[in-house]
Amino acid sequence: MKKNILFVIDSLDIAGAEKSLVSLLSILDYSRFNVDLQLFSYGHILEKLVPKEVNILTPLGYTTFANQTMKHSLKHALSKREFQMLFTRIKYSMAIYKKEYHNTKRAILYWKNASKVIESNHKEYDVAISYAQGVPTYYVAEKVSAEKKLAWVNATYIIDEEDIAFQKKYYASYNKIIAVSKTAEKDLAERFPYYAGKIEVMYDINNPELISFMAGAGNSYQDSFNGIRILTIGRLSAQKGYDIALQVCRMLKEKGIHFKWYVLGKGPLNNEIVDYIKKHNLEEHFILLGVEANPYPFIKHADIYVQTSKFEGFGLAIAEARMLNTPVVTTRFDAVYNQMIHEKNGLIVDMNAESVVEGILRLIHEPDLRKAITHYLKQEKKGNTEEIEKFYQLIG
Repeated sequence: MKKNILFVIDSLDIAGAEKSLVSLLSILDYSRFNVDLQLFSYGHILEKLVPKEVNILTPLGYTTFANQTMKHSLKHALSKREFQMLFTRIKYSMAIYKKEYHNTKRAILYWKNASKVIESNHKEYDVAISYAQGVPTYYVAEKVSAEKKLAWVNATYIIDEEDIAFQKKYYASYNKIIAVSKTAEKDLAERFPYYAGKIEVMYDINNPELISFMAGAGNSYQDSFNGIRILTIGRLSAQKGYDIALQVCRMLKEKGIHFKWYVLGKGPLNNEIVDYIKKHNLEEHFILLGVEANPYPFIKHADIYVQTSKFEGFGLAIAEARMLNTPVVTTRFDAVYNQMIHEKNGLIVDMNAESVVEGILRLIHEPDLRKAITHYLKQEKKGNTEEIEKFYQLIG
């Protein structure tokens, strides 16, 4: 008999956890499992990559309500007499109004305000999986019935004692907490020492066949530029170190380097980044491309992939660049050594603009180093689809 599995994630927008889940679903053995997928936000571009065997559940009532404009929410609440939903939305909006809370805090505030009006999933599952920290974790813990529950933690992040106390009661309902790297495992064990025995590591799945196929299809750079193409992929947020990237871009321009730096991503720093670009006349050098459902042709045709992150759970975009043999320059965030070997498959540099500039210039001006790194990348083992066996063990 097939096992019934539920995956829960915020959305299938372009980000590391979302791409990891799509990769996992792409190699799952559907002769053994019936799979449901619950999202909190719909209509994002990775949804088209979900295998047809996966049953994407209908939107939850409150998330549909909350994703409307306030005007439509008000009209809906008055006509349907759903005043509790309206009160919940207003209360949450007021709680975060003009507050620069990080994602962890916003998720906690969301759940504190909205959990009472979010309906439960009444289906009985063999395994329920929250595939991201935050709201999916709280939802599976409180609103889903399953014989076994697994919580994925895809990132290391800042969290205070109050947040730890809040999350503690939700992780208590999980059989296993899955970290995507040894660094994330260590971080979790330090914050939740009482759950150390529950924590296991399973790396994000990278499917080289899927990535290679997608790298040969879809859009790539639309200009005819013949200089150095630098690429960064990541949400436009403080975590990704765009303050460093912009300084590096300005310094490379001042040094007369013939380059363009392309960015795939969107996020809260968009306007701030655009302002910096205009202020320093970087319009021809730092180019925001938005998001692409298929970023792999961009990676394949880039000369250098640069990651300026300040922290990562794993660094999935780096793994994807490696699979497509694109040399990497990355900052020395905690988890970087889970996959990078300095001067072998790329360059690991200090977390400042001067060091990133030095790394990029080395790849531009030292052809023997670049050739050696590219050769190493071509010989490197590609992907880790064998991690699916670890997944099968975890779900029993």
